[in-house]
Amino acid sequence: MTIRNTSRRKFIQSGALAAATVPYFAWAQKSFANDSANDRPRIGCIGTGSMGTWDARDHANYGDIVAVCDVDTRHADRAKHDEKIGKGKADTYRDYRDVLDRNDVDIVSIVTPDHWHTKIAIEALQSGKDVFCQKPLTLTLEENKLIRDACRKYPDRTFFVGTQQRSSRPLFLRAVNMVQKGLLGDIKKVTVGIDGAPTGGPFPTAEVPKELDWEMWLGQAPMVDYREKRCHYQFRWWYEYSGGKFTDWGAHHVDIATWALGQDGEGMGPVEIDGTSVKHPVPYKEGFAEVDHSYNASHDFSIPCRFANGTEMIVTSAPPNGVLFEGTKGRMFVNRGRISGKPIDEDWDAGHYGQDDLARLYKGKPHEGHKQNFYRTLREGGLPVSDVYSHLQAMNTCHLCTIAARTGKKIKWDPKTEQIMGDDHAQSFASRTPRAGYEIPRVG
Repeated sequence: MTIRNTSRRKFIQSGALAAATVPYFAWAQKSFANDSANDRPRIGCIGTGSMGTWDARDHANYGDIVAVCDVDTRHADRAKHDEKIGKGKADTYRDYRDVLDRNDVDIVSIVTPDHWHTKIAIEALQSGKDVFCQKPLTLTLEENKLIRDACRKYPDRTFFVGTQQRSSRPLFLRAVNMVQKGLLGDIKKVTVGIDGAPTGGPFPTAEVPKELDWEMWLGQAPMVDYREKRCHYQFRWWYEYSGGKFTDWGAHHVDIATWALGQDGEGMGPVEIDGTSVKHPVPYKEGFAEVDHSYNASHDFSIPCRFANGTEMIVTSAPPNGVLFEGTKGRMFVNRGRISGKPIDEDWDAGHYGQDDLARLYKGKPHEGHKQNFYRTLREGGLPVSDVYSHLQAMNTCHLCTIAARTGKKIKWDPKTEQIMGDDHAQSFASRTPRAGYEIPRVG
């Protein structure tokens, strides 16, 4: 690491002293630390497509984006010349390793297709970077363990997951607080509506656009012919690269439900996941789609997940999108548009939802914007509101739903050992063999 980079990292970490006496920092608004270029972190953005653009613009409020990278040069070039991102000055790359090799990059923002997240994130930690990574963080149950091991090996790195619902004060934080304080009584049932994946196909093969490195885009996934609907945003509806809605929206709503229930610690989670009421848009055999030309993620499902204490969480494609908590004292529904129910109408949480409650949910830090919390954590230390460890607990449930859906089985899960019990076929989906040259580092 260069002397300049070391100085800047020390500056970021030095704020822990100031945190003892000053509750808010000027840079928690639209700047970071001082105006001096030497005091602003340098950021590399890996993946600059649709969501990557929005994230990069937000990061630019707190640091200087010096590198943008995408396997599609159209995305990278657009980000370079975006006046809110690269401002015509950022260096562009196709290979993320060129960003990680730069000693002057402090932070990487990873907004790639899901099947790339874990590999890039671990290698970023190895290269000394702090990490912001979009959800869902992982593709498999095994990747959850690999990420956890890597974060424990590099505890001085800040790792933040882009699950922005964790910062929604009037909606999701209020709901989580109400459940955790017992205002709904004992929670007996949670219904998590995440919608079904779209159906589509068969899609034709096509020539790979000259701007796209298709082989690199595929990464650890099997080599297949290029189809436009496999790439970029539509990757979500192919199990080869994602978990369909189970990980797309599940990473948000299952996370909120898991957090509220206090099931977000290691060794926690459901013990039974029932995938017998699931439909897919294409024929399946032994958990694999029998055709490769159409979206293959489930579009119609209802998956009960039972916890050891008897609480049931149903992950469903049925509307409405959102989370419904049902307790012995009342029911409450929350999504990105509203929070409703008798407890809300009658203001049950009056006097139970103030700054202290928000600070508790924010792990001792003041409530503020999602990325503001990331940059505060860089300076103060500790865990961010959207921490990697609790996210992985939610992802365990999301991946288990995917496995249950693909196999059509009711599976037993041991949260302590993180193993599927008594079913070797279902357990075989806990990991995937990456294509040669795209192995994920094991650093535990």
